[in-house]
Amino acid sequence: MTPVISTRLILFCTVFSMTSLANAATANGTFQVLMTIQKACTVTAGSASNITLGPVNTTATNTNGSNTISINCSKTTPYFIGLAPSTTNGGNTTGGGAMSSVANSATNTDKVPYQLNQTSATGPVWGNTATATSVGNGVASIGTGQGQNFTVYATAPSANFTPDDYADVVTVTVNY
Repeated sequence: MTPVISTRLILFCTVFSMTSLANAATANGTFQVLMTIQKACTVTAGSASNITLGPVNTTATNTNGSNTISINCSKTTPYFIGLAPSTTNGGNTTGGGAMSSVANSATNTDKVPYQLNQTSATGPVWGNTATATSVGNGVASIGTGQGQNFTVYATAPSANFTPDDYADVVTVTVNY
């Protein structure tokens, strides 16, 4: 190959590759990564243990006990906790309930009254009037994203009832 042909071939290849590079282009676009985090609350499973007020004899007065419930609400979520005895004594708004016979309910119709309280056995009543926007006579808090513990106190003013085992179920309601 002669030097002239060789030079022309190199020149042709160079021009051809420059033409290809001159025609190359880049396009860009963008997109977002989106997520909606909704507020949420849970009563931690197994956190609400039973409150035992006995055994006591029939002359006992103001028998009390307590337990702890754990509520987990998302960060910065305001929430209100209400407690509702299944058998009311004075209505759910008063935090009062009544325990019924567990084994002899057909023959023993006694109802043992009890009171649920917030800060101590004689503290403010813990009722069930809390809503999503008002504490009522429940308890208010703001979520942290981790479980928050609350103590519930129960007091039976008198044990002067038929000897038996008594119980009532309390429902924990979290409004947020």
